[in-house]
Amino acid sequence: MRTTQDFQALIDKKIEGFCRKNGDSNILQPVNYILNLGGKRVRPLLTLMAADLFSDDIEDAVYPAIAIEIFHNFTLMHDDIMDNAPLRRGHATVHEKWNRDVAILSGDAMLIQAYQLIIKTRPECLGEVMHIFNKTALEVCEGQQLDMDFQSRSDVTIAEYVEMIRLKTSVLLGGAMKIGATIAGASESDSESIYNFAIDLGLSFQLWDDYLDAFGDSSKTGKQTGGDILADKKTFLMIRAQEKASSKERETLSQCAAGTINGQQKITTTLDLFKALGVDAELQSEVERYYNSALQYLDRIHVAEERKTHIRQLALALHHRQF
Repeated sequence: MRTTQDFQALIDKKIEGFCRKNGDSNILQPVNYILNLGGKRVRPLLTLMAADLFSDDIEDAVYPAIAIEIFHNFTLMHDDIMDNAPLRRGHATVHEKWNRDVAILSGDAMLIQAYQLIIKTRPECLGEVMHIFNKTALEVCEGQQLDMDFQSRSDVTIAEYVEMIRLKTSVLLGGAMKIGATIAGASESDSESIYNFAIDLGLSFQLWDDYLDAFGDSSKTGKQTGGDILADKKTFLMIRAQEKASSKERETLSQCAAGTINGQQKITTTLDLFKALGVDAELQSEVERYYNSALQYLDRIHVAEERKTHIRQLALALHHRQF
């Protein structure tokens, strides 16, 4: 029986080979650079786990799994440009290390390379895999656009925010698992169940990320506590606080956003308000709700329970993570 470590070793080996074939051309050096910055490789891992859930042969899912990881890193490269982010995984972003034009062009090359790998899918399921991949890729772009739109809006609702993170984060997890399931010959109902499992797991994951940014231990998260607050990001905590705040509390939040209250005082004041309004507890409740919903979808899949072990373990690890 394969282990999670077996899947991860296979993914690392394939990405290493992919980078070696890229060589050191000017356009592909940044591709190799961002792929070698590490990361959890969750998306290709989910692709292989989904294939393994329904079949003992996962070989046909390997190239699509790597394609999904390359596509994910392509989106990160372009997102970093739009966010003017200086760091990615503790290292200089591509546009900082090279320049903006190089990052745009190398990102474009990554997207093309992702498609080159996707079309290695065996012919009988290539059409469906391409459909899932294309739909997912477009939705990720829509999610990023919503995130950018929210920056200039003061009336974002919780429903809108959840839809944004569904598109920006969850659909790629769902697409990754559905592609793995499709290649492995899963039924339509089981493919939908594994997709919905990943969607709700992704929502739980991203909402918990909001919580860790505000209340996590910076020595474990590797990020400054309250980074989203300093950046005036629309998060579940901030949106819900604005909805529940009294006029006086709303004025305090406005002063923080305007910079009248800034720095560490801004973080402390905002976190105190989050706690006073109880939005931290509400967020934790939502994290649990989506996580439990994800497990219910996993329960519906018609395979032996032991085949679900690795997926349950990964879901639990992501759910309890402190970074």
